[in-house]
Amino acid sequence: MNLIILLNIVGLFRTVVFLLAIYFLIKLFTRYVLPLIVANKIKQMQQDMNRKNPQQYQTNRHEGEVTIDYESQKKNSNRNAEDGEYVDFEEVD
Repeated sequence: MNLIILLNIVGLFRTVVFLLAIYFLIKLFTRYVLPLIVANKIKQMQQDMNRKNPQQYQTNRHEGEVTIDYESQKKNSNRNAEDGEYVDFEEVD
């Protein structure tokens, strides 16, 4: 009878130690390894976006420099001449 109780206590102790080991491994993984993986993935995604469309993400302008980008005539060529001009207005009380 004492042997069965002793074996149950040893089994319980082994289970508790196993669960604590898993807890600490997960804690260490999320604290040290997971941020490295996420940072690496973010850097890779940024490089992919820069590779797909480099002119959108890289500019040679200095901070505070004003530039004017004109729309091409092709965008406005599909408008009909009879449409008139769009005027934005606001109501006055």
